[in-house]
Amino acid sequence: MADEEFVEKTPLDKCRDIITQMKEMEHYSRANIEKLTAFWLQLDDELKQKDIAKKVETLLTQQNAFHDALEGTMTDLEEVCEAMKPKEA
Repeated sequence: MADEEFVEKTPLDKCRDIITQMKEMEHYSRANIEKLTAFWLQLDDELKQKDIAKKVETLLTQQNAFHDALEGTMTDLEEVCEAMKPKEA
């Protein structure tokens, strides 16, 4: 088996890798929001644990803020990647 030649990633490739990883984080963030919402509903409605539900609501708000900030950062980074692309002649 021949040794594969190591190819150094370009800054654009590295930028795209970061975006890919951020998209994975976004997926998990969305899943966390859904799970926290379910917890909040169960605690608030079914279990009547208003004090704990209020704490979960705070977590939900913070998770939503993180998700929104992550989306904005990905958009900014996608613009950076677009600017890094070689110009066509």
